[in-house]
Amino acid sequence: MTQNSPSEAWAARAAIAAAAVTMVLWASAFVSIRSAAPHFSPGALALGRLLVGAAVLGALLAYRREGLPPRAAWPGIILSGLLWFGLYMVALNWGEEEVDAGTAALLIGIGPILIALVSGWLLKEGFPARLLAGMAVSFAGAAVVGFATADSGDESSVMGVLFCLVAALGFAGGVVSQKSALKHATPLQATTFGCAIAAVVTLPFCYQLVTQVADAPAQATLNMIYLGAFPTALAFTTWAYALSKLSAGSLSATTYAVPALAILISWIFLGEVPTLLAFIGGVLCLAGVAVSRSRPRSRPAAVAEPTEPAQAVPTEPAKAVPTEPAQAEPAATAKAAPTATVEADGGAPPPAGADTGTGTTAAPATGQR
Repeated sequence: MTQNSPSEAWAARAAIAAAAVTMVLWASAFVSIRSAAPHFSPGALALGRLLVGAAVLGALLAYRREGLPPRAAWPGIILSGLLWFGLYMVALNWGEEEVDAGTAALLIGIGPILIALVSGWLLKEGFPARLLAGMAVSFAGAAVVGFATADSGDESSVMGVLFCLVAALGFAGGVVSQKSALKHATPLQATTFGCAIAAVVTLPFCYQLVTQVADAPAQATLNMIYLGAFPTALAFTTWAYALSKLSAGSLSATTYAVPALAILISWIFLGEVPTLLAFIGGVLCLAGVAVSRSRPRSRPAAVAEPTEPAQAVPTEPAKAVPTEPAQAEPAATAKAAPTATVEADGGAPPPAGADTGTGTTAAPATGQR
């Protein structure tokens, strides 16, 4: 594990950086959608965004010469293209026209929770307690932001609520499908062909797009192009890269940072000062993301315990077995042998200078050892 830790740490930092880029670009999309949505229908805006994104991604794919993804990746790419790039974008655009911003933010906030539950079950990622706790805090923050930015005069329709729920389901299903596709395809391949499939599916809105582009102001059209090039082409590619390195559940928790970042971007570029309630909700969103990304620090105690038995077991037999039998038995035989020879001869013991019997009696002792 120590050999792979530097590369794994670098990959984790790169994935977090890619996820941060994605969150900032997705947050900036709210400003562009606010400018373009009054001049484009939901389907036309989604188609224009997808066409621009597919063109940028196709050019980048041709430049890198990555080619077609493997056959095993196509089921996940097709599902992610249909559910996330296609269904999610159209349903979200439609739902935000029928409900207030607070209700939309609350309903879309269900998506990351669904991703954590589905990926924990189908992808065997488990259900970490810190991840679920962080999501609960972030969801509460998203709800506070939504209610703080809601217009009191708007009334949410039943169809608008259903569209937002469909968008949340499409988001969850698309992320889980893309995670399975990334086991076989590169992030650029999965993003490019997923975006292209969604563009083909939304081609029925082509007539609306052409007629509305002709009537829309240049600022709205430029915002639509920005949506396709950056929050779609670039942000979805960096998201796919982060998804290939991290679990779907932990990465989806970072999307709760989008409402807080959207408030900050609106404050900087549009001069919209957030209310105190919106600021508190944004802080809760970021705090929940931090909790979901945190890890327990109780590992050193578990590592120190196995070292003590490993030193105690070999020391006791090493001292007890070789020392006592090896020294006790030869000493007894060396003393008993001379007395036996004296009694057999029937004479006096030999003189002190002629101690030759010890040599004959010591030979068997050395042989026993």
